[in-house]
Order: sequence, then C-alpha cells, then structure tokens
Amino acid sequence: MSTSTIATDQQAPELTRARTLAMAICAGIAVANIYYNQPLLGLIEASYPNSSAIGLIPTATQFGYAVGLLFLVPLGDLVERRRLIAAQFVILAAALAFAAVAPSALALIAASLMLGVAATVAQQIVPFAATLADDRTRGAAVGTVVSGILGGILLSRTIAGFVGSHFGWREMFWLGAPLALGAAALVRLILPRHHVPQGIGYPAALRTLVHLLVEEPTLRLAAATQAMLFASFIAFWTVLSLHLREPAFGLGPEIAGLFGVIGASGMLAAPLAGRVADKRGPHLVIAIAAAVSLSSWAIFGGWNAVTGLIVGVVLLDAGVNAALVSNQHLIFALRPEARSRLNTVFMTAMFVGGSLGSLGASWAYTHLSWLGVCGYGAALATAGLLLQLPTVLSRAGKTSHH
Repeated sequence: MSTSTIATDQQAPELTRARTLAMAICAGIAVANIYYNQPLLGLIEASYPNSSAIGLIPTATQFGYAVGLLFLVPLGDLVERRRLIAAQFVILAAALAFAAVAPSALALIAASLMLGVAATVAQQIVPFAATLADDRTRGAAVGTVVSGILGGILLSRTIAGFVGSHFGWREMFWLGAPLALGAAALVRLILPRHHVPQGIGYPAALRTLVHLLVEEPTLRLAAATQAMLFASFIAFWTVLSLHLREPAFGLGPEIAGLFGVIGASGMLAAPLAGRVADKRGPHLVIAIAAAVSLSSWAIFGGWNAVTGLIVGVVLLDAGVNAALVSNQHLIFALRPEARSRLNTVFMTAMFVGGSLGSLGASWAYTHLSWLGVCGYGAALATAGLLLQLPTVLSRAGKTSHH
C-alpha cells in the first residue's frame, strides 16, 4: 500500500458534518470582507470629502485578493493547513481594525489592499475540505464549503448596506474584526491538524503553477469555462443597481442589495451539484450549468420586469455555482499533493474572467444599454457552454458504444 493510500485511509473519517459546516461558515466570513466596501462607498466619500481616490478602495481590495491568490494560497501545499488558516484569519482581523480607524482615504486604500490579501484564506479552506473528504463524498464536501463562500459573497453587500446606513461605515469593519477572530478560534477548535509532505520549497511551488497549467488539460478547460461563466455572473451584478435606477423601475440601492438575498437561493445548487458530480461525473453537470446560466440571460433580455430579474438571478446564480463546484471537483482529483496550487491557477483564471465581465458590462451598459449587457452576458455563457460540449459529446459517444 502506498503512502498516499495510507494518508487517504487515515483521512477518510476526518471530515464530519460539523467540520464541513464550520469550514463553510469560516469561508463565508472570510470572503464577505472583500465586498463590504461596495455599498458603503457613498458614506466613505462623505468622511473624506476632499479625496478623489475613494473609487480605488474596491479596486485595491480586489487587487489584494488577486495577489493573495497567487502568493499565499500555494502555501497550503507546503505548511500545516490548520495553523496557516488560523494565522490568516488573525491577519484579516488586524486589517479590518486598520480599515475601521483609517485616518485618511490613502490609509483606507492600504487597509483594503491588506484586507484583500488576507481574505484569500477562504481559498485555503476549499482544498483542505477536498483533502479531508474521501473520494465518494469530495464533491458534496467542496459543494458545501463553496455554498458558504457564495453565501458570504451575496449576503455581504446586504449586511454592509444595512449596518452602514444605520450605524456608519466604520462600524461595519469593526463588526468584521471579531467575526474573523471567531473564525480563527473555530478553526483551531474544530479542524484536525494536517501534515503536509515536505519536499518542495516556496519558490519551486510558485514555479509549478505554470507547469500545472501546461501539463493538465483538465485544469485548462475547467479554468477557461469557469472564467467565462463567472464573467457573465459579474457582468449582471456590475450593472444591476444602475439598471434598477432607470425610470422603468426607479429602485434604490437597498433593493439592489436585496437581490443578493434572492441570489443566495442559488447557494443550494452547490451541494446538490457536488452530489450529482460524485455520482454521474462532473462534465455533464458543468455543461447543464452553463446552459442554465445562458437561459438566465434570455430571461433578462426578454422579460424586463422585477419578476423577470428575480427568476433570472436565481437561474444565473444556480448555474454558476453548480459549475464552480463541479470544476473544483475535477481539478482536485488531478494531483492530491498540489490541491492548493491547482486552486490558485483555477481561482486566478476565474478572477481574471470576473474583471473582464465587469469591464465589458460597464462598457456595454454605457453604449448599448441593458440589452447590450444581456447580449454580452449571453455571449460569455455561450462560450462556457461551447468549451464543454466536445468533452460531453465524446463521453456520451463512449457510453453509447458500451
């Protein structure tokens, strides 16, 4: 029996339901931090009336997240994961406290950058869940943790909008700090220690990111597909509040925030997709998820009413979430010893896709109005579907021959 088999056998009972739930909650708390500032920008602007740099705050946070993905997430393959995750949460709490007391806009931008870097602890938790789960339940475990992340993303704006308007923007960051420290304590209490086989240094680990991308066609396909689908997802959320302000709707930012709560229903698709991927294989789930995402854009374009937006947002979130879990299920099976680095490559591609989605949607809305955005979103979802079709059709052909 190989050492890897022994390790897997020892790990099989390690992922209890309580641990999976704790990981989902901690991942949600972590990722929420990079979205708190979005609904608070107006309030922040009022605190620093002479600053023209307020718009850089979300950019600094997102840039920090990209830096953390590239340079911190690979550490999960090199050091003891439980200690790493707890330490990163403590740094996150410090960044939140720094943001809460920031004396100037420049200081808040610096705090936001640090906050973005530390919030990538969410992406340390996902490969840890995949490592602790056994082969039969890996998809379901990853799905549960990812639904925690999606809950954090979608509910963060609603919570921040509420706290900001009733108590002030600094109070939102003060609230985030004890949540991060609580997550650090929960990780130390509930998660097992995980010894990583040594034998690769940090510079070598960073170099292997390129090797993984070159050597693993499955990783390239998963990353490209998810980049397209996530771009279509971000395209919608980038212009939603602008679209709702149009005379046809006349709705304010609070309602745009409530769409986050509606979209959170798509979280339920993540664990379900994980379970189906465990039984039927991930490729079919990804193709269906891309088709569901595409259908949402047809609804947005053809049914331009609040009800149409609600139906579309549930389908869009469900499709993107189901694809995300299934793609991660695929990549985590490739090289167990490199799960954190595989996740780095995958999430960085998805993140780049998201920024293209945001850029393109802003341009389309300015020049081609809402229907232009719908065309752009539909094109991105179609690209995701077309990337998957050859694999699905070839697998279907092989099954029919048997």
